[in-house]
Amino acid sequence: MTRHPRREWWLAIALAALAGYVDAIGFLRLNGLFVSFMSGNSTRLAVALAGGSPLALTAASLILAFVAGVVVGATAGAALGRWRRPGVIVLAAVPLAVAAALPEFGPLGGLGTVLLALAMGGLNTVFQRDGEVSVGVTYMTGALVKLGQHLAGALMGEGARWDWLPYLLLWSGLIAGAFLGTADYAAPDNAALWRATGAALGIALLAAATTTAGGRVPRE
Repeated sequence: MTRHPRREWWLAIALAALAGYVDAIGFLRLNGLFVSFMSGNSTRLAVALAGGSPLALTAASLILAFVAGVVVGATAGAALGRWRRPGVIVLAAVPLAVAAALPEFGPLGGLGTVLLALAMGGLNTVFQRDGEVSVGVTYMTGALVKLGQHLAGALMGEGARWDWLPYLLLWSGLIAGAFLGTADYAAPDNAALWRATGAALGIALLAAATTTAGGRVPRE
């Protein structure tokens, strides 16, 4: 986060909030599996395999869909050049819209939750630097580690005093989104997913404005 201009922090925070919103919906519908947090799904996959649970198939399908989303997002982003960020976000909005258009799905999910995982994988390719993801917007373990590191540096008088702040804001964005997703979960006719789709398109506009303001291709 600290290597990106401040005008881009708000884009990352908005994406984290969207990811938290969608992940909360997926978590509630999947009885404890995730559509964006693949470390948790990997542990659940291993536990399910060891116990012979059919939940393993659901966990594996979510992981595969997430990876597929990363592949699609990275490939499309490379072709889009300077418009990679808004283009990838719009691309991620497509599976969100398709999931929203599907009938309600059961507690173990189905095509709808796989589409949500696909979208979340794609979102993680929005921020790249030197060919690697520079800001993970759907998982916060790395952000919390950096938050702790920069806090330690500030306490010891090393580095900038406020370098920990963007990581706190990023984490807070995901928490706020998850809170809203939980509150909207019971909305009829997949209204929560339609709201997520609309939010993604709005964030894409913010990304386009950020790209225009930057006046150059974001460094890869």
